[in-house]
Amino acid sequence: MNRARLGGCFTAIIKRRGSRLRRFFDLREGVRLDKPVCHLRWKVSMFLSTAEKNAVLLTMADLLLGRSESILEANAADVAAASGHPDRALFDRLHVDRNKLNGMARALQAVATQPDPVGRVLEQKTLHNGLQLFNRAVPFGTILIIYESRPDVTIEAASIAFKAGSRILLKGGREAARTNQVLYETWQAALQKHDLPGDWVKLLTLDRVQTEEFLAHPPERIDLIVPRGGSGLIAMVKRHATCPVLISGRGNNFLYVEATADWEMARSLIQNAKLQKISACNALDKVLLDTRLPELVPRTAALCRDLHRQGVLVWVDPELAVRLSGVEIADLNSEEPAWQTIDSPERWDEEFLDYKILIGLAADLPSAIQQINRHSGGHSATIVTSDESMAQPFMEQVDCAAVYHNASTRFTDGGELGLGAELAISTEKLHHRGPIGLEQLVTNKYYIHGTGQIRT
Repeated sequence: MNRARLGGCFTAIIKRRGSRLRRFFDLREGVRLDKPVCHLRWKVSMFLSTAEKNAVLLTMADLLLGRSESILEANAADVAAASGHPDRALFDRLHVDRNKLNGMARALQAVATQPDPVGRVLEQKTLHNGLQLFNRAVPFGTILIIYESRPDVTIEAASIAFKAGSRILLKGGREAARTNQVLYETWQAALQKHDLPGDWVKLLTLDRVQTEEFLAHPPERIDLIVPRGGSGLIAMVKRHATCPVLISGRGNNFLYVEATADWEMARSLIQNAKLQKISACNALDKVLLDTRLPELVPRTAALCRDLHRQGVLVWVDPELAVRLSGVEIADLNSEEPAWQTIDSPERWDEEFLDYKILIGLAADLPSAIQQINRHSGGHSATIVTSDESMAQPFMEQVDCAAVYHNASTRFTDGGELGLGAELAISTEKLHHRGPIGLEQLVTNKYYIHGTGQIRT
């Protein structure tokens, strides 16, 4: 029986036993579910047709724009409530305006146009004994994502999980509670319009203690957990989780300016990667300058002043500070120094998510690679060089999910890399590294067809 016919069978079952299944899908938080119900949920999710999923996503995009006023009003209340928070990156992530709302709608539409990954044949062969083997992509089942101050995750993560045939549990941060609630209600309206269970997308409203209990003793089967936030959140999830965890880790991204680099290109890339969006995990934190760069001192001083004028706190390592000691440190437009010597070597390991940058020196390519691999979060790194023979070993030996040659680290993003939307950016090597889009949010299953073969 092929997949389409199986889908029809399950659709028929739902129609005949709709009231019974609806009771399963409408269970509220806090009610412990038995395993057969959880298993049934996963089975039903597998057999939604591509057309049904795309229709819901397009409806969701329309509803999102149609409810823009209520979404923006809820977000304004969240932003106002967080007004005393010292973390500037939090506000950047939390704030939703019409441009960001339009971006959410475009992400939904993009996911709807992408090929359905479920059922895709990854491998096919006939074995020596006549067994026919098919390795196919299948849904994970139920995915829990825990995230901080990012209302757009409520849209993007749910959209690709739904298209990939998985149910998603959303645990957003309390700072975005009002916005997430309106977005969740919009998801429910989109599902209801197509006569689908609202349990496909579920919003969890748990405090930290309740979240830890949920992770340690989940009331239902969870197949994958994705923590998307700071190191504290990730550590908490890893400590309490009882199922696989896919880490969307810290950035702490590096840019190395090699001796043959075009300096104006390097300046442009540093400015973009640092300032275009400080709250992004793909923003630049560290710059390594090759000691053999022409006019190293005056160029570095000018770069520091440029960054300082744009509100960036610039640290330099002790060796660079010595080289800059004969240069006027004051910014002509400010009484503050344009740079200062690093206050702690631990800064090399820190992801800033703020108007801060650390600039240091590297003697050559091997020392730059060693420095990056020692301190970076394994997210993104770039080399600026005119010498291809320098770029290739850098890209091969730097241990990051994304490595660049003469380009900004800001491109490590599902939308920018053509994935449409992303669940997270994984810094793990299993089961996928880098942006997790629709194609990556599936697992696999072997289908083996025989004619009575036995093993001898």
